[in-house]
Amino acid sequence: MHPDESEQLRRAILGDADALSALLERHGPGVMSGLSIASKWQSVVTPEDVMQVTYLEAFLRITDFEPAGPGAFGAWLSRIAENNLRDAIKELSRAKRPQPEKRVTAANDQSYVDLVQGLAGPGGTPSGAVAVKEAISHVEAALGTMPEDYERVLRLHELRGHTIRETAEQIGRSEGAVKMLLARARDRLRETLGSASRFFSNGS
Repeated sequence: MHPDESEQLRRAILGDADALSALLERHGPGVMSGLSIASKWQSVVTPEDVMQVTYLEAFLRITDFEPAGPGAFGAWLSRIAENNLRDAIKELSRAKRPQPEKRVTAANDQSYVDLVQGLAGPGGTPSGAVAVKEAISHVEAALGTMPEDYERVLRLHELRGHTIRETAEQIGRSEGAVKMLLARARDRLRETLGSASRFFSNGS
């Protein structure tokens, strides 16, 4: 372990952004070099894409990190990166079939309901009929608590109906990065809605 890493970790966990940035600068290159992206995906997902989202996730989740000796932080960062890469590949695989173009200039009321129902996924269901006004209120409140990149991809792709390519062009990211951002943003929105409302049930 770097001589001052233990202290940097302590400060980072307490919310010191500079300490966390120093740790990411030290460990990030090694994590990135260890990523293995299949050749069929290399044109749409780059190691840099993966690390951009990984660094954002590290800032969001560092308070939950539990030091476990030398190498723990690097291993933790590597797991986040591998999860991000796996999510990106999963999303790209699902998107092999082009979706119909939806040119929507502004979110409509039903798009909020569709987003909430889509978040329920195969393992759960929206708890009862989701009222339009309730869906809009809770989704807007949740979006206001999210990192800017997460909020933007959800608004553009999920609420306004832009394609992945269009979303990527608007936020200046690659399609692979947008796929990862969407996967993480949906997870965070699901967590927020689940704790702030009674939208989701276990399907029982």
